[in-house]
Amino acid sequence: MENSKTLTGKIAIVTGGSRGIGRAIALRLAREGVRVVIAARDKAALTAAADQIAKTGGIVETFAVDLREPEAPGALVRAALQAFGAVDIVVNNAGATRRGEFLELSDADWSDGFALKFFGAVRLVRAAWPYLKERRGAVLNIIGTGGRTPGPLFTIGGSVNGACLSFTKAMADIGVRDGVQVNAINPGYIRTDRLRAWLQAAAAQHGGDAEAAAREMVTRANIVRLGEPEDIANLAAFVLAPQNRFLQGALIDLDGGMTKTV
Repeated sequence: MENSKTLTGKIAIVTGGSRGIGRAIALRLAREGVRVVIAARDKAALTAAADQIAKTGGIVETFAVDLREPEAPGALVRAALQAFGAVDIVVNNAGATRRGEFLELSDADWSDGFALKFFGAVRLVRAAWPYLKERRGAVLNIIGTGGRTPGPLFTIGGSVNGACLSFTKAMADIGVRDGVQVNAINPGYIRTDRLRAWLQAAAAQHGGDAEAAAREMVTRANIVRLGEPEDIANLAAFVLAPQNRFLQGALIDLDGGMTKTV
């Protein structure tokens, strides 16, 4: 992991960069000498994340935007170019989908699920691609294990993630031609705000504490432990390091052993 210092001087866009996995990735890349543009909808959360990055000596710009809007990804790329003059790395991390019983999910729920995580990523990659091609850059999609093993309460998320996995493979082929690295990481259960909310809800429902609920989750999934955002960030820094360009089209499960299928 230490060799990822060769990332120094690169310029990265990280979506969903205000909290959780996105913030951890942006912070790690900044520590490696990458200049980062973090994007999210919440201006206050973006400012807090940027302050944290700046305190470690990182160089960061923020861009508050709703990537569900068709013109937003292009505006984000232009903002990165204006701030730093180039784009070397795109990390697609934004996107959450509604869980629930299939028959209770509306067309609007499905449309919203695809609008941010899938179409936001597609449009951002399309807008950034000429600049990534020019710089022999990289795309890293943060997707999720539900794309491989969707469950009954994850019909939207599983479908969106499956589409993102397919998009990654297709773009990796184009990346071979154009000199752009394209890979994906599939996180499992990671201690983000969303997971902590699930644990609190489970604890309240069963009269226990959140850590007891976490232990039950680990046991039920038969995994080594719950992950931390820094686990994903560490792998992201490794994948994106220039000496690891042999990684192309990889869909890497970082899930503590959750994915049981071949």
